[in-house]
Amino acid sequence: MIEPDKLKEWKSFAAEIRKKLLEAIASKGVGHVGGSLSIADTLAVLYGGVMNIDPQNPNWEDRDYIVISKGHSGPAMYAALALKGYFPMEMLKTLNRNGTMLPSHTDRKKTPGVDMTTGSLGQGISLAAGLAFADKLNGKNRYTYAIVGDGELDEGQVWEAALFIAHRKLNNLILLIDANGKQLDGTTREICCLGEIEKKFEAFGFHAIRVADGNDVEQVADAIGQAKSEQKKPSAVVLHTVKGAGVSHYEAMANCHSCGVSAQELEDACRELDSLRAADNREGR
Repeated sequence: MIEPDKLKEWKSFAAEIRKKLLEAIASKGVGHVGGSLSIADTLAVLYGGVMNIDPQNPNWEDRDYIVISKGHSGPAMYAALALKGYFPMEMLKTLNRNGTMLPSHTDRKKTPGVDMTTGSLGQGISLAAGLAFADKLNGKNRYTYAIVGDGELDEGQVWEAALFIAHRKLNNLILLIDANGKQLDGTTREICCLGEIEKKFEAFGFHAIRVADGNDVEQVADAIGQAKSEQKKPSAVVLHTVKGAGVSHYEAMANCHSCGVSAQELEDACRELDSLRAADNREGR
């Protein structure tokens, strides 16, 4: 059972990730809002103690790896990295500008703490498979976490990688599927219906875990714990999230995949996040 103080810490961390990623996007005026907000809770759990990392030594040889296969959600990762001390907070306001260390999509050669360059959808999962397989060959005892979008599952390369991952029994690789039901220009149901994602991964040889509320840190942490206890096969954790999660304005939008964040919208979002956090503290959640 997860300690209440740890849950409180993760919730607070997730709220801060949301605020900082929105500040970064607002400094530019526009960016990938929806899919960044939807993975904030997962990142809070991973960076909040589940992953073995050292912010003072980003290239620590024995660290766990994280691959944001849906690389356009880089603003969420950058916010988490800044909050953990990988680089100064003020760098967030250089997001996607000329000469920045924080490009629109994650780049391992530019940003401390980014383990793999991603952005071309479908490729990140293959790269994560390579990392995990290399660790198996080298006898490394660590995990690779790969966050994949549900719209990204339209890519055939995802399923080619899934075949390889299952065949090689890469139980040191945990896929985290951000199933928020929306992609660039519509819903996943309208564009290319995925059916039951869990059953698809089970058919490919994965231990599939359904998380009914992928924006609940306790459920996310619970599922990752289950995945880590699976020793015979890789795990796919299907997180049923809300695109734009945590901020009602973006949750209600038909399409917040990439959108503007004005100074007023940023102020309103931060006020809402602070209010929700204060309510949680009063109720002891």
